[in-house]
Amino acid sequence: MFGLEGQGVRFLMDTYFFKVTAKELSIKKSTILNLLAAAVLIFAAVLTGCYRPTPAAREVKIRPFTDDLGRTVQLPEKVETAVSLAPNLTEIIFAVDAGDTLIGATTFCNYPVEAKSIRRVSDTQKPNIESIIALKPQVVFVSTASQLEAFTKTLDQQRIAVFVTDPKSLDGIYKSIQTIGEILGNPEKAESVVRNLKNRVADVQKSRIYGSAPRVFVQIDRDSLYTIGRESYITDVIGRAGGVSATENLGGSYPNISRETALAMNPDVIVISESDNNREPNEAFRNSPAVKNDRVFKINADLLSRPGPRVVDALEKIAEKLKGK
Repeated sequence: MFGLEGQGVRFLMDTYFFKVTAKELSIKKSTILNLLAAAVLIFAAVLTGCYRPTPAAREVKIRPFTDDLGRTVQLPEKVETAVSLAPNLTEIIFAVDAGDTLIGATTFCNYPVEAKSIRRVSDTQKPNIESIIALKPQVVFVSTASQLEAFTKTLDQQRIAVFVTDPKSLDGIYKSIQTIGEILGNPEKAESVVRNLKNRVADVQKSRIYGSAPRVFVQIDRDSLYTIGRESYITDVIGRAGGVSATENLGGSYPNISRETALAMNPDVIVISESDNNREPNEAFRNSPAVKNDRVFKINADLLSRPGPRVVDALEKIAEKLKGK
């Protein structure tokens, strides 16, 4: 294959010959070594560049909150996505400047106007579980335990927290606002909202005419005669507005009564929570002092029947009516 010729070395490779002097051979060896070293360095650099150490999992801080059912609900320190399954909760969330966290709401969530653009996942009574799970919210806000029982286990399995509010008084509504504000990262705004509401209620009570408080029947539904019981926050609203609920001794939050019971109540004032099927008093009240003296007042159901910030609007209106304004 090869042989010495003078001071040179001839290499035979295929049909080609390369003639190299000893000095040239030394230089070429050095060059080859340098190239090999450079190649090794480049290869090492490539490997280093391709290597990406797996970042340590970020620890998510968890905070415990107690809802109105006494359940401890574990929530992230920073809640960024939420679903509301009641109009009053949607109103509270917007009131504490956290509307941007809402990614799902009910078909009845119509206030404020921005709420109308949020994706609908429920009609309050029949939440679409599949839609809620697909949205992957960090928390679902629920009003009253009746909504909770139907789907809490399913959401728990998906690690979606459920927080229940069920206020029984104005103070309970204030607490809901404060807690939701804290959960959604705006406790100062929530405190400001509650402080303003308390001041307005205090102003109403300062202007009350004390004496014999009129007996007030609150009609939630005309035909079925649904009304308020002692566990309803509306009973507290009536009291702070200057009246006394004619049904304050009835158990539960929203009992329905018979026509005979309604006839025997003989209220001085009837407050109608006005909606499409509830605009006039039930016939059982036709001979009551309320009807005879034209003391039947309509209050928008969205104000009176939603335990949120606007319930104080309803309280102010009722107080005005009771004073004869």
